[in-house]
Amino acid sequence: MGKRGKKHNGPKRQRNWCKQKEHYPDIEKKNIEFEKYYKAQEIVPVSEWEQFIATLQKPLPATFRITGFRSHAKHLLKFLKSHLFTDLLGDAIDGVQIDKPKPISWYPDELAWQLSLTRTNIRKVPGLENLHKFLVEETESGNISRQELVSMIPPLLMDVKPHHRVLDMCAAPGSKTAQLIEMLHAEQTEGWPEGFVMANDSDNKRCYIMVHQAKRLNSPCFMIVNQDASLMPTLMLTGKEGNKYPLQFDRILCDVPCSGDGTLRKNYMIWKKWNLGSALNLHSLQYRILLRGVELLKVGGRLIYSTCSFNPIENEAVVAAILHKSQGSIELVETSAMLPELRRMPGISSWKVLVDGKEIHTLNEVPENETRYRTTMWPPENVDKLNLQRCIRMLPHHEDSGGFFVAVIEKTDHLPWSKLGRAKKEETHSQAEDADNKSEASQIKKMETDCGRDKTDIPDKKREVDDHSEAEMVPKCKKMKYQNVYKEDPFVFFKDDVEIWPSIQSFYGVIDEFPLNQMFTRCYVGKKRNLYMVNSAVCQIVKLCEGKLKVINCGVKVWSRSDAKGVECDFRLAQDGIYCIYPYLTCRKVDITRDDVRVLLTEENPFSSKLFKDTKTAIEALAQGSVIFVYDPKKFNKDSQDLVLYIVGWRGKASVRSFVPKGDRFHILRLCDMLPDVTDKVIVNAAGKSLDV
Repeated sequence: MGKRGKKHNGPKRQRNWCKQKEHYPDIEKKNIEFEKYYKAQEIVPVSEWEQFIATLQKPLPATFRITGFRSHAKHLLKFLKSHLFTDLLGDAIDGVQIDKPKPISWYPDELAWQLSLTRTNIRKVPGLENLHKFLVEETESGNISRQELVSMIPPLLMDVKPHHRVLDMCAAPGSKTAQLIEMLHAEQTEGWPEGFVMANDSDNKRCYIMVHQAKRLNSPCFMIVNQDASLMPTLMLTGKEGNKYPLQFDRILCDVPCSGDGTLRKNYMIWKKWNLGSALNLHSLQYRILLRGVELLKVGGRLIYSTCSFNPIENEAVVAAILHKSQGSIELVETSAMLPELRRMPGISSWKVLVDGKEIHTLNEVPENETRYRTTMWPPENVDKLNLQRCIRMLPHHEDSGGFFVAVIEKTDHLPWSKLGRAKKEETHSQAEDADNKSEASQIKKMETDCGRDKTDIPDKKREVDDHSEAEMVPKCKKMKYQNVYKEDPFVFFKDDVEIWPSIQSFYGVIDEFPLNQMFTRCYVGKKRNLYMVNSAVCQIVKLCEGKLKVINCGVKVWSRSDAKGVECDFRLAQDGIYCIYPYLTCRKVDITRDDVRVLLTEENPFSSKLFKDTKTAIEALAQGSVIFVYDPKKFNKDSQDLVLYIVGWRGKASVRSFVPKGDRFHILRLCDMLPDVTDKVIVNAAGKSLDV
């Protein structure tokens, strides 16, 4: 029976849209107003202007970095050099010139690379099929990040340590956030650090893009929230002695929304649409976000302000306005010694504000019908004392990259409009008055002593203030109206769940020190399907700030309900969180050999008889259910440099299997140098049938 519907009386549609697309005219990579405006701003040396424009008109090269996470980076880099880059030696493939890949000189440990190819070339050139598949698979498993070169700079300048509390105010889509998480875990192999990364974005849908990004990294020290960055609430936490204090951050990233003309090499439509209005419209929002950022930053903390724009209205003007308002309580950090091999331009201290192509020197000269201009767009009176030359300007032709602006800000004192700032000002004023009256007061005391009167203690009038109350005086933000957004499941933390926890604890031999109160599920009623874990800092924030902070996602999955029958425990281990909870488990661990790793990851449900003799004996001694296969190469060879691997699997009646995703399987095989031919990606099941993945 045919489909019912209206008949199309018009001409037959073109089915081959690819051929139809060929008739579309190319976008002209030229904009007279853009060139006129930036020539007037003098952000590019005159001698480099033609090279600047020529580079902007070229496609952006592909760049990626290897995630420095769980010590896998060096092993993956070794595989990359020996198996993929050796074939790319400057030859032409299908008419496309291939230059040798080069490491980004200023990125530590050769973990970031640049190719003389665009993403389109890598995807379409048959000779690069292996490299493309490698990048896709490793990106999906979280071991490679296909990130723009200039986007890698801000996290490196933040100098994140494992104990730091980090806030990413405008985080989506999350490439910089992922870099921050990696830095938080850089010194950790098992368990978790005490710090955390809070990633925020005002767009609810973009928050879910970050959820996918975060799941690749499997961190219990990460949370995604959905708030207006300029109105981030002050979160109150409870100290060890029961006192409440506002949460302040050690590190903050303000990668604010911008006009984006630094991305012309990949966003070609900006050539056609560029105008000054975008920068004017965004200036006030950028100012408010940065202002809120410095309010949430602790004294001694570091904040990075960045944009992918060339415009000083969005860059130096915003930074200068906040520096001027702070009256010396924040300052720009000298960055010349940071990333010394990075070619850069200094920030500028003089720029022009234009209206209809004419320079305007004050707000009073702006026509009344123009409402987008603000006083903060002009350089303040003390601009020469603000050290704006310490800002970093990235020009495309210097590193064959996009355009970028970065300012590194350090908080040296309490803000003058905060509670502590005002208290300090009052104290200084009081001390000055005391100094003026010192001689008179000493004379009065001497007279009282001479008259035989008792000395009286002078009360200390110094105002007592809480060292943690920097953000208390910030006005309460308005609650966001969430319309047409996803409704979040609750975060239900465990206390002593007698329904499921006793069986888990006894089956896996979980020690009493396991932080059960940091484990949660996402449902109040019904069967609990998945159990997640967070560190103590994230746990406290989620518990105490319920209703004040819209939390989208946090934690890492550690157990999942199994539907298998005849098993003592209904929950199996999850590969996602095995590195977090492994130290707390005493049972269900089986040591395996290198050959066992190959069998488990290349065959589906192999018989236990295929494993090494000692492995088979250890497996058969266990009851059916979830197990941890532990590969420690140093047990077999003390000089081995292979990684210790934890592979979550299952012990069946006569067979075993691994619960490792397909992408992660090939990653492990690469690390162990068991996959020399990356084109041979076949998993064989127990019956011998090939499964092409």
